Parts: sequence; C-alpha cells; structure tokens
Amino acid sequence: MKKAAAVLDKAPSSDSTEAVAALRQRHVLPLPGPMYSTPIQIVRGQMQYLFDEKGRKYLDAFAGVATVSIGHCHPHWLSKIEEQMRQYFHTTPLYLHPSLGAFAKRLAGKLHAANPELEVCFFTNSGSEANELAALIAKNFTGCHDFVALRHAYHGRTLMTMALTGQSNWRHSTPYGQSVHFAKACYTYRRPEGQTPRQFAASCVDDLADLIKTSTPGKIAAFYAEPINGVGGVITPEPEYFPGAYEAVKKAGGLFIADEVQTGVGRTGKTFTGIEKWGVRPDIVTMAKGLGNGYPIGAVITTRRIAEAMKGKLHYNTFGGGPVQMAAAGAVLDVLEKEKLADNAAEVGSYLMGRLKKLERESAHVGEARGMGLMIGVEIVKDQKRKEPAPELAAKLLDLTKERGLLIGKGGLAGNVLRVKPPLCVTRRDADFAADVLQESLAAL
Repeated sequence: MKKAAAVLDKAPSSDSTEAVAALRQRHVLPLPGPMYSTPIQIVRGQMQYLFDEKGRKYLDAFAGVATVSIGHCHPHWLSKIEEQMRQYFHTTPLYLHPSLGAFAKRLAGKLHAANPELEVCFFTNSGSEANELAALIAKNFTGCHDFVALRHAYHGRTLMTMALTGQSNWRHSTPYGQSVHFAKACYTYRRPEGQTPRQFAASCVDDLADLIKTSTPGKIAAFYAEPINGVGGVITPEPEYFPGAYEAVKKAGGLFIADEVQTGVGRTGKTFTGIEKWGVRPDIVTMAKGLGNGYPIGAVITTRRIAEAMKGKLHYNTFGGGPVQMAAAGAVLDVLEKEKLADNAAEVGSYLMGRLKKLERESAHVGEARGMGLMIGVEIVKDQKRKEPAPELAAKLLDLTKERGLLIGKGGLAGNVLRVKPPLCVTRRDADFAADVLQESLAAL
C-alpha cells in the first residue's frame, strides 16, 4: 500500500510552538491539552485542512470538536460576516434588527421534519448556555424539578449542564443542581453477554422507566439525550431505544430534549438533526457548534405552547441573536443547502465507515467502528475478545496519525474512543487518506 503522507504547503510565519506553549501555560487557566505528546500550533485553516507554523498541511478530522461544519474560512461565510460587520456588529436585543426574526423563522423551518410544532427560537453564545436555558424552560413549563439524563452523556460546563453530564471526568466541581438522575445508556458494544442488541435496547428502556418510578416523584421536568453521544464516545443507540424512551418520558409528563450540539446541522447525514433518525418528536432542541461554523452561537428551539411558560419571566442574553451571529449562522445554512453537505456527510461517511469496518475485522485493537454520517467513533481495546479499554493505545494513535497528517480526537469515559468528525465538505479522497493513515498507525503500534 502506498504510504499516506501529509502535504506540505506554505503558511504564515509565527512564534515558535515552544514560546506559544509557555505563554499559554503561564497566563491561561489550565485547559485540556495541548493535544499530542509534541504539541502542534495551528496558524491557518482552509476548508477541511489546517496548517501549522511550519507550513505542514493536515486533514482536520476533528473539526474543532465537531464545530467546523461547512469548512474553515469558507468564502461565502466570510463574506457574509464581513458584510454585516461593515454595517454594524453589535446591538442590544432590546432593539429590533431585521436578521434576528428572519433567521429564527428559517432555523425553525429546518426543525419541522423533527417536529412541525417547533417554531420559537432563543439564541445564546454556546451549547452549554442553550442546554441550561432548556432546563429552565422545562421547569417553568412542567412545574417539576427532576431531570433524567443518560450515563456517558455530556451537556456542557455550566453548573446545571455539569449536573446533567454522566461522566466523572467532567464532574469535578460540586455542588450541582439537584434532582438529576441517570439512566443506562444504550451502549450496545458493552451490552451483557448473551443479550441481543434489541434485547439490550429493551432493557435500557425498562431501566429508564424503573428509574422514573423509583428515583423521582413519578413526574419529571425533562429527559435530556444526545441522539448520538459525542464526548461520551460516539455511542450510537439501537433503533428501538429512543421510541421506547420517549414513551416512558411522556408517561411521566416530561419534555423530551434533544441535545443536537454535535449531531445537528447535517452531521449525521441526510437529515438536519440527528433525532430525526430515531422517529421521535422532541419538545425542545438545542444546537450550537456547527450552527456557526466556529462563530459562537447556541440555539434553543421549542413549541409556542412551551415557550409561553417563559412569558413574564425576565430572560436576556447580551450577545445572543446579534447581527453578526445571525449572519454567520445564516451563511452556514446557505452553504449547507447549496452544496448539499448533509448528503455529502451521508455518502462520504458511509464510505469511510466501510473502510473502518474493514479495520475492525483486521485489527485486534479496533473493538468497534460506529456512528452515522460524519460523526464516527472507533473504540480502541487491548483485544477484541475481552473488550478492555486501551486509552494508552488511543493516545499513541493520536500521535501517530498526527505525524502522518491526520488530526482526530478522542473521548469516551476511559479516553479510548477515537473521534472522527471532519468538516462536512470532505471528499472520498480525504476518507481514503484518513483510513490509510489509521491503518498505518495501527500497524505501527
């Protein structure tokens, strides 16, 4: 096989990586990363590619944590932001400006396939804020205070969204919001021995129903779910799970909240949202990340009836729904539609999954390749029979793929799941490059 290699290209000069890292360490609150045993410094982006300070070109298969949807510095996106900024770039939401209502109507229209009653939007700066507001709306609407989330879930970094996050890695600050309960996730790869996937999905639905009966007053404010867990390791549930979960939630009077922060904007292929794949009608959808292509935006979309619960209750966001934010998100929808990127995500994602499934059959360290569209996870294990997580091997694979010109991420409770989530504009040629690099890197372990 021809060795996959990164392409060199010219990029602007910059401070040395060592100097940049030293400044960050001294003056920035400790953050995750820098990734890799030898950090890289990114100085330029162009569609699905990133460039370091030495001019080396990388295929960006992480997209800033599933955030770059239409491509780095897409010319249409840049032009719309520049056009708006030349007019004015900030005004308080207490004044009218023409793009807020127009974009809200357009975004709500995109959600009608998931639920035709979704028509009211509120805009924030991030997915964490959007999920926080969704919880507030649910409490006001139902009069209940109990929430159910899934183990392995990730919903954000505010106190309430950390409370909704089912991973110890991300729950290091207490106390949290009270009355959050965690149901078993439909993590089929790690189902009990002897159970079929369908039987396991049924047991997860039963667990949710039993949790509501035994750990809550029997009524809940809402059930939070990512259609496919992102940070939790790209956990992709069985087709039967969400319809059953929806029924259990509705019996308890709860709202069904679909956290589409990572799965939305066409990432799962064909559909605008991920929840459409599962055939349930969410009461609230939260979005962020890919909606702005890197420009900070979060959104809550709900029904008129549920939105009325906030009437007379003061709520405000200084930057949410601002003119530049609306221009950036509007340009994302323009490109998504014109370039048919959701269809591309389905086609290229299916092709890449085929290559990764071949690696699953050939490599003892690939436990499972899973996902939909261009939201893909590759679970790395010590061996396929015992399925023991191998986070140290996953970390080595990140280094090996980076050396070969491919940037991917990792996640999962044990940190052993490779996350492959490139911009939606990637091609089959990019998919082949990514699969070749992973194959070479696995062989080099």
